[in-house]
Amino acid sequence: MSINTIIFDLDDTLLWDKQSVKTAFEKTCEYAATIHTLDPAELEEAVRKEARTLYEGYETYDYTVLIGINPFEGLWGTFDDPTDSFQKMKEIVPGYRTATWTKGLAALAIDDANLGAELGERFVAERKVTPYLYEDTIAVLDELKGKYQLVLLTNGAPSLQNLKLEITPEIAPYFDHIIISGDFGKGKPDASIFEFVMEKAGIQAEDAIMVGDNLNTDILGSSRVGMRNVWINRENNGPNGVVTPTYEVESLTELLKLVKEL
Repeated sequence: MSINTIIFDLDDTLLWDKQSVKTAFEKTCEYAATIHTLDPAELEEAVRKEARTLYEGYETYDYTVLIGINPFEGLWGTFDDPTDSFQKMKEIVPGYRTATWTKGLAALAIDDANLGAELGERFVAERKVTPYLYEDTIAVLDELKGKYQLVLLTNGAPSLQNLKLEITPEIAPYFDHIIISGDFGKGKPDASIFEFVMEKAGIQAEDAIMVGDNLNTDILGSSRVGMRNVWINRENNGPNGVVTPTYEVESLTELLKLVKEL
């Protein structure tokens, strides 16, 4: 059955977000090692652990799960978005950043709240200057543009996802529609956001495929509305036992070959 629309996830599908976060952590932790005697890798591990623990304790946590915002996005986002929950996050995140880095230092027996606050802001700056695209992202989008309706469907806060698109300006022009979960009110895998996408794009489920790296959001959500999907499994992960993708590929280049066969 042929398709006329391809729906792409953003983070770790077109943008290599994990690498951006990793690089920002490495640069920030290497800077910390110029101030105190410490192992940058140990500090990164400690900060990541503290970030997850603190993040889950805030009153906004359930909302972040609903929208699809992870702890490391909380470490550099501003969340200057209109909903009450985003405004609450805007109040929380400056203290969250400082506490995360300060507690990370403390886990290495370093008591330095001033440096914790400085590292929190340094991480924000480093993340903004380290955007990564996968090496085949642009070539594949070039090939698909004009032949298919292209839709970008991403979980997250509008302020943060739009910032990611601003610092990788090559991406947005390829898409006919860009839909961010924080604007809609619910994120993948909720079926309603996929129904909204179909209405916006003027399509039925059989007209499109969903392409993403996350079985629990991209693949599960699209399957809930009867839409075929493609799991980009670059890390050779095993199945999750919850949902089985229609197709599985290891890269966007391989996706391109698959699309031509549909």
